[in-house]
Amino acid sequence: ADALDKHLMWPCQAEVSLSYLRQMFALLLTAFRQALQLGLIDSNPMAGMRFNDFTKAKILPKASRLRDVQLPELMRQLAQAFEEAPGDAMLALMMLAHGTRIGETRMARWNEISLAAAEWFIPAANAKTRTEHRLPLTAQVQALLTRHRAIQQAMGYEGVYLFPNRRGLCLSETQASNVFKRLGQGEWTSHDLRKVSRSTWTDLGIDGHIGEMLLNHKLGKIASTYIHTQAMQQRRAALEKWHAWLDRVGFAAIHGLTKALFEISQNSPEATAGKAPSDLTAFVISEDSKR
Repeated sequence: ADALDKHLMWPCQAEVSLSYLRQMFALLLTAFRQALQLGLIDSNPMAGMRFNDFTKAKILPKASRLRDVQLPELMRQLAQAFEEAPGDAMLALMMLAHGTRIGETRMARWNEISLAAAEWFIPAANAKTRTEHRLPLTAQVQALLTRHRAIQQAMGYEGVYLFPNRRGLCLSETQASNVFKRLGQGEWTSHDLRKVSRSTWTDLGIDGHIGEMLLNHKLGKIASTYIHTQAMQQRRAALEKWHAWLDRVGFAAIHGLTKALFEISQNSPEATAGKAPSDLTAFVISEDSKR
Protein backbone atom coordinates (compact mmCIF):
# COMPACT_ATOMS: atom_id res chain seq x y z
CA ALA A 1 0.00 0.00 0.00
CA ASP A 2 2.84 2.39 0.82
CA ALA A 3 4.55 1.72 -2.50
CA LEU A 4 1.30 2.24 -4.39
CA ASP A 5 0.67 5.47 -2.54
CA LYS A 6 4.21 6.73 -3.17
CA HIS A 7 4.61 5.73 -6.82
CA LEU A 8 1.06 6.00 -8.18
CA MET A 9 -1.51 7.79 -6.08
CA TRP A 10 0.38 10.91 -5.03
CA PRO A 11 2.36 11.53 -8.26
CA CYS A 12 -0.69 11.00 -10.48
CA GLN A 13 -2.90 13.39 -8.51
CA ALA A 14 -0.65 16.18 -9.75
CA GLU A 15 -1.08 15.11 -13.38
CA VAL A 16 -4.58 13.68 -13.90
CA SER A 17 -8.09 14.07 -12.48
CA LEU A 18 -9.28 11.94 -9.58
CA SER A 19 -11.86 10.24 -11.79
CA TYR A 20 -9.13 9.20 -14.23
CA LEU A 21 -6.91 8.07 -11.37
CA ARG A 22 -9.75 5.92 -10.07
CA GLN A 23 -9.98 4.26 -13.49
CA MET A 24 -6.23 3.58 -13.40
CA PHE A 25 -6.58 2.08 -9.91
CA ALA A 26 -9.45 -0.16 -11.03
CA LEU A 27 -7.49 -1.33 -14.09
CA LEU A 28 -4.47 -2.19 -11.96
CA LEU A 29 -6.68 -4.02 -9.46
CA THR A 30 -8.25 -6.05 -12.27
CA ALA A 31 -4.84 -6.87 -13.74
CA PHE A 32 -3.56 -8.28 -10.44
CA ARG A 33 -6.72 -10.33 -9.90
CA GLN A 34 -6.45 -11.80 -13.39
CA ALA A 35 -2.75 -12.52 -12.95
CA LEU A 36 -3.51 -14.41 -9.73
CA GLN A 37 -6.24 -16.47 -11.41
CA LEU A 38 -3.86 -17.38 -14.24
CA GLY A 39 -1.16 -18.42 -11.81
CA LEU A 40 1.24 -15.72 -12.94
CA ILE A 41 1.73 -14.42 -9.38
CA ASP A 42 1.61 -16.18 -6.02
CA SER A 43 -0.43 -13.51 -4.24
CA ASN A 44 -2.35 -10.36 -5.03
CA PRO A 45 -0.50 -7.35 -3.58
CA MET A 46 -3.65 -5.24 -3.92
CA ALA A 47 -5.99 -7.67 -2.19
CA GLY A 48 -8.42 -5.81 0.04
CA MET A 49 -7.37 -2.37 -1.19
CA ARG A 50 -9.97 0.24 -2.05
CA PHE A 51 -9.54 3.56 -3.82
CA ASN A 52 -11.06 5.36 -0.83
CA ASP A 53 -8.22 4.04 1.33
CA PHE A 54 -5.89 6.48 -0.44
CA THR A 55 -8.00 9.60 -0.78
CA LYS A 56 -11.17 10.95 0.82
CA ALA A 57 -11.61 13.70 -1.75
CA LYS A 58 -15.00 13.70 -3.42
CA ILE A 59 -14.97 13.06 -7.15
CA LEU A 60 -17.27 15.58 -8.76
CA PRO A 61 -19.05 14.78 -12.03
CA LYS A 62 -17.70 16.53 -15.09
CA ALA A 63 -19.69 19.51 -16.26
CA SER A 64 -21.43 19.03 -19.57
CA ARG A 65 -19.63 20.47 -22.57
CA LEU A 66 -23.02 21.08 -24.19
CA ARG A 67 -25.51 23.68 -22.97
CA ASP A 68 -29.06 24.30 -24.09
CA VAL A 69 -28.04 27.50 -25.89
CA GLN A 70 -25.78 25.40 -28.12
CA LEU A 71 -28.53 23.04 -29.24
CA PRO A 72 -29.74 25.15 -32.22
CA GLU A 73 -26.25 24.91 -33.74
CA LEU A 74 -26.05 21.22 -32.83
CA MET A 75 -29.36 20.60 -34.58
CA ARG A 76 -28.05 22.31 -37.71
CA GLN A 77 -25.02 20.06 -37.62
CA LEU A 78 -27.14 16.94 -37.11
CA ALA A 79 -29.50 17.95 -39.92
CA GLN A 80 -26.53 18.14 -42.28
CA ALA A 81 -25.11 14.88 -40.92
CA PHE A 82 -28.47 13.18 -41.48
CA GLU A 83 -28.11 13.85 -45.20
CA GLU A 84 -24.51 12.64 -45.36
CA ALA A 85 -24.37 9.92 -42.69
CA PRO A 86 -27.92 9.24 -41.46
CA GLY A 87 -26.90 6.44 -39.10
CA ASP A 88 -24.47 8.71 -37.24
CA ALA A 89 -27.02 11.50 -36.87
CA MET A 90 -29.77 9.09 -35.86
CA LEU A 91 -27.68 7.64 -33.03
CA ALA A 92 -27.07 11.12 -31.63
CA LEU A 93 -30.70 12.18 -32.06
CA MET A 94 -32.11 9.13 -30.27
CA MET A 95 -29.76 9.74 -27.35
CA LEU A 96 -30.54 13.45 -27.18
CA ALA A 97 -34.29 12.88 -27.49
CA HIS A 98 -34.41 10.32 -24.67
CA GLY A 99 -31.29 10.82 -22.55
CA THR A 100 -30.28 7.21 -23.17
CA ARG A 101 -26.80 5.76 -22.79
CA ILE A 102 -24.67 4.99 -25.81
CA GLY A 103 -24.61 1.24 -25.07
CA GLU A 104 -28.35 0.74 -24.76
CA THR A 105 -28.95 2.90 -27.83
CA ARG A 106 -26.44 1.32 -30.23
CA MET A 107 -27.88 -2.16 -29.54
CA ALA A 108 -31.50 -1.20 -30.27
CA ARG A 109 -33.47 -3.58 -32.52
CA TRP A 110 -36.45 -2.78 -34.68
CA ASN A 111 -38.58 -5.41 -32.92
CA GLU A 112 -38.06 -3.43 -29.70
CA ILE A 113 -39.67 -0.40 -31.33
CA SER A 114 -43.45 -0.26 -31.60
CA LEU A 115 -44.86 2.76 -33.37
CA ALA A 116 -48.41 1.50 -32.90
CA ALA A 117 -47.90 1.24 -29.12
CA ALA A 118 -45.63 4.31 -29.17
CA GLU A 119 -42.98 2.61 -27.05
CA TRP A 120 -39.28 1.78 -27.15
CA PHE A 121 -38.40 -1.27 -25.07
CA ILE A 122 -34.80 -1.64 -23.86
CA PRO A 123 -34.10 -5.18 -22.57
CA ALA A 124 -32.44 -5.61 -19.19
CA ALA A 125 -29.41 -7.21 -20.87
CA ASN A 126 -28.74 -3.97 -22.76
CA ALA A 127 -29.20 -1.62 -19.81
CA LYS A 128 -26.41 -0.57 -17.46
CA THR A 129 -28.74 -1.05 -14.48
CA ARG A 130 -29.70 -4.53 -15.73
CA THR A 131 -33.37 -3.63 -15.50
CA GLU A 132 -35.63 -3.37 -18.51
CA HIS A 133 -36.53 0.14 -19.58
CA ARG A 134 -39.60 1.40 -21.43
CA LEU A 135 -39.64 4.80 -23.10
CA PRO A 136 -42.69 6.47 -24.62
CA LEU A 137 -42.24 7.46 -28.26
CA THR A 138 -43.55 10.89 -29.18
CA ALA A 139 -45.04 11.62 -32.59
CA GLN A 140 -41.82 13.41 -33.54
CA VAL A 141 -39.63 10.40 -32.75
CA GLN A 142 -42.05 8.05 -34.47
CA ALA A 143 -41.72 10.14 -37.62
CA LEU A 144 -37.93 10.19 -37.23
CA LEU A 145 -37.85 6.40 -36.90
CA THR A 146 -40.05 6.03 -39.96
CA ARG A 147 -37.66 8.22 -41.95
CA HIS A 148 -34.64 6.28 -40.68
CA ARG A 149 -36.19 2.92 -41.60
CA ALA A 150 -37.06 4.18 -45.08
CA ILE A 151 -33.46 5.28 -45.61
CA GLN A 152 -32.18 1.88 -44.47
CA GLN A 153 -34.53 0.08 -46.84
CA ALA A 154 -33.59 2.36 -49.73
CA MET A 155 -29.96 1.36 -49.10
CA GLY A 156 -30.91 -2.32 -49.16
CA TYR A 157 -30.84 -3.00 -45.43
CA GLU A 158 -33.73 -5.09 -44.08
CA GLY A 159 -32.00 -6.31 -40.92
CA VAL A 160 -32.97 -6.17 -37.27
CA TYR A 161 -30.78 -3.34 -35.95
CA LEU A 162 -31.37 0.40 -35.89
CA PHE A 163 -27.61 0.92 -36.01
CA PRO A 164 -25.97 -1.91 -37.96
CA ASN A 165 -22.34 -2.20 -38.93
CA ARG A 166 -21.05 -3.62 -42.20
CA ARG A 167 -21.15 -7.16 -40.83
CA GLY A 168 -24.87 -6.87 -40.12
CA LEU A 169 -24.42 -6.73 -36.35
CA CYS A 170 -25.12 -3.74 -34.14
CA LEU A 171 -22.39 -1.13 -33.85
CA SER A 172 -19.64 -2.24 -31.50
CA GLU A 173 -18.66 -0.10 -28.53
CA THR A 174 -15.65 1.21 -30.44
CA GLN A 175 -17.66 1.90 -33.60
CA ALA A 176 -20.29 3.82 -31.64
CA SER A 177 -17.60 5.86 -29.89
CA ASN A 178 -16.10 6.68 -33.28
CA VAL A 179 -19.47 8.07 -34.38
CA PHE A 180 -19.18 10.74 -31.69
CA LYS A 181 -15.56 11.44 -32.49
CA ARG A 182 -16.75 12.29 -36.00
CA LEU A 183 -19.76 14.30 -34.85
CA GLY A 184 -18.28 16.02 -31.81
CA GLN A 185 -14.81 16.69 -33.23
CA GLY A 186 -13.45 16.69 -29.69
CA GLU A 187 -15.89 19.40 -28.56
CA TRP A 188 -18.44 17.08 -26.94
CA THR A 189 -19.07 13.38 -26.30
CA SER A 190 -22.06 11.06 -26.32
CA HIS A 191 -22.45 11.49 -22.56
CA ASP A 192 -22.77 15.25 -23.00
CA LEU A 193 -26.01 14.62 -24.91
CA ARG A 194 -27.39 12.80 -21.88
CA LYS A 195 -26.24 15.56 -19.55
CA VAL A 196 -27.72 18.41 -21.56
CA SER A 197 -31.00 16.52 -21.84
CA ARG A 198 -31.20 16.11 -18.08
CA SER A 199 -30.28 19.70 -17.28
CA THR A 200 -32.79 21.09 -19.77
CA TRP A 201 -35.53 18.85 -18.39
CA THR A 202 -34.96 20.52 -15.03
CA ASP A 203 -35.19 23.96 -16.64
CA LEU A 204 -38.46 22.90 -18.28
CA GLY A 205 -39.91 22.02 -14.88
CA ILE A 206 -39.96 18.27 -15.42
CA ASP A 207 -40.33 16.36 -12.15
CA GLY A 208 -37.00 15.12 -10.75
CA HIS A 209 -38.22 11.55 -10.22
CA ILE A 210 -39.48 11.42 -13.79
CA GLY A 211 -36.16 12.72 -15.08
CA GLU A 212 -34.27 10.04 -13.16
CA MET A 213 -36.65 7.41 -14.49
CA LEU A 214 -36.13 8.55 -18.07
CA LEU A 215 -32.37 8.25 -17.53
CA ASN A 216 -32.92 4.74 -16.13
CA HIS A 217 -31.02 5.54 -12.95
CA LYS A 218 -31.35 3.22 -9.99
CA LEU A 219 -33.92 4.61 -7.57
CA GLY A 220 -34.77 3.99 -3.94
CA LYS A 221 -37.71 1.82 -2.88
CA ILE A 222 -40.10 4.73 -2.30
CA ALA A 223 -39.18 6.35 -5.60
CA SER A 224 -39.56 3.03 -7.43
CA THR A 225 -43.08 2.62 -6.04
CA TYR A 226 -43.92 6.15 -7.17
CA ILE A 227 -42.53 5.45 -10.61
CA HIS A 228 -44.55 2.29 -11.16
CA THR A 229 -47.81 3.91 -10.12
CA GLN A 230 -47.46 7.34 -11.70
CA ALA A 231 -44.68 7.38 -14.22
CA MET A 232 -45.77 6.25 -17.66
CA GLN A 233 -48.21 9.05 -18.35
CA GLN A 234 -45.89 11.62 -16.79
CA ARG A 235 -42.88 10.31 -18.71
CA ARG A 236 -44.80 10.71 -21.93
CA ALA A 237 -45.82 14.25 -20.99
CA ALA A 238 -42.20 15.04 -20.10
CA LEU A 239 -40.86 13.82 -23.44
CA GLU A 240 -43.61 15.62 -25.34
CA LYS A 241 -42.60 18.86 -23.61
CA TRP A 242 -38.91 18.16 -24.33
CA HIS A 243 -39.46 17.33 -27.99
CA ALA A 244 -41.67 20.38 -28.49
CA TRP A 245 -38.77 22.43 -27.13
CA LEU A 246 -36.35 20.65 -29.47
CA ASP A 247 -38.70 21.36 -32.38
CA ARG A 248 -38.22 25.06 -31.75
CA VAL A 249 -34.43 24.73 -32.09
CA GLY A 250 -34.38 22.63 -35.25
CA PHE A 251 -35.60 19.11 -34.48
CA ALA A 252 -38.73 19.58 -36.60
CA ALA A 253 -36.65 20.07 -39.74
CA ILE A 254 -35.02 16.67 -39.21
CA HIS A 255 -37.92 14.40 -38.33
CA GLY A 256 -40.15 15.99 -40.97
CA LEU A 257 -43.44 15.16 -39.26
CA THR A 258 -45.13 18.47 -40.05
CA LYS A 259 -44.22 18.20 -43.74
CA ALA A 260 -45.46 14.62 -43.95
CA LEU A 261 -48.75 15.48 -42.27
CA PHE A 262 -49.23 18.46 -44.58
CA GLU A 263 -48.72 16.31 -47.67
CA ILE A 264 -51.13 13.69 -46.35
CA SER A 265 -53.72 16.32 -45.42
CA GLN A 266 -53.74 17.70 -48.96
CA ASN A 267 -54.81 14.33 -50.34
CA SER A 268 -57.01 13.12 -47.51
CA PRO A 269 -60.82 12.85 -47.52
CA GLU A 270 -60.86 15.26 -44.59
CA ALA A 271 -59.06 17.90 -46.64
CA THR A 272 -61.44 17.41 -49.54
CA ALA A 273 -64.39 17.81 -47.21
CA GLY A 274 -62.83 20.83 -45.53
CA LYS A 275 -62.29 19.06 -42.21
CA ALA A 276 -59.29 19.36 -39.91
CA PRO A 277 -56.44 16.92 -40.59
CA SER A 278 -55.92 13.85 -38.38
CA ASP A 279 -53.84 14.03 -35.21
CA LEU A 280 -50.07 13.72 -35.18
CA THR A 281 -49.94 9.98 -34.56
CA ALA A 282 -52.04 8.99 -37.57
CA PHE A 283 -49.14 9.14 -40.01
CA VAL A 284 -46.66 7.16 -37.98
CA ILE A 285 -49.12 4.50 -36.88
CA SER A 286 -50.12 3.90 -40.48
CA GLU A 287 -46.42 3.51 -41.34
CA ASP A 288 -46.00 1.04 -38.48
CA SER A 289 -48.69 -1.18 -39.96
CA LYS A 290 -46.65 -1.55 -43.15
CA ARG A 291 -43.67 -3.14 -41.41
